[in-house]
Amino acid sequence: MKTVSFIFVVFFASTTLSVSANDLPTKINKPNSSIINNNAVIYDSLNLQQYGLSKKVFDLALKGWQKLKSAGRVINENIISIVDFSQPSNKKRLYIIDLANAQLLFNTYVAHGKRSGKDVATRFSNRPRSLESSVGFYVTADPYIGSNGYSLRLNGMEYGFNNNASRREIVLHGADYVSEEYISANGCLGRSWGCPAVPAEQSRDIIDSIKNGSCLFIYSPQVKYLKGSKVLNGKSV
Repeated sequence: MKTVSFIFVVFFASTTLSVSANDLPTKINKPNSSIINNNAVIYDSLNLQQYGLSKKVFDLALKGWQKLKSAGRVINENIISIVDFSQPSNKKRLYIIDLANAQLLFNTYVAHGKRSGKDVATRFSNRPRSLESSVGFYVTADPYIGSNGYSLRLNGMEYGFNNNASRREIVLHGADYVSEEYISANGCLGRSWGCPAVPAEQSRDIIDSIKNGSCLFIYSPQVKYLKGSKVLNGKSV
């Protein structure tokens, strides 16, 4: 198992995270590779159902993570991020999990594209200028400072679904319209131009936790994707 360093102290000390340290599952202090190979152990030990993540979505995420890891695409193999777009935007539908330590690092809000739908994302595209989100598996790249501040480049791993992510400038970044205040005023989050935007006050901590080669899975129950994904259906990547 590769050794990857994360700033867990910042996580527990921060007051801006959407779930407090007391609300999160207890960390397993002795990492064990067998834990990673047993989806049910991680899912149950972290009470992910309580946080709104279904076992089905978690299993799909782990299946794709394993496929990309075996293909040598994932460098930071300890971390997996899951965006569950079957949930509406007023739910905390982003889950960042430390697989090696069986720890839920973040459970927070994430926005979808402007043309993907209002409160629920139902339309997805790989086309430039579509302003829609793209489903599927990504591998995180390097952070940079752009028009949205500290942001994270994403490399789409699935041809026809998200392989144009770099061309479309689909990145993870913070946004003021991703907040409980915005939800209270509008009933749902604001929307991006296709990027998975996260709460501005959490964006740096999130990016630093998942940057440089970890797996990100953006899920939708869309039949076209579930049947057409090469990552999920055992084909080469």
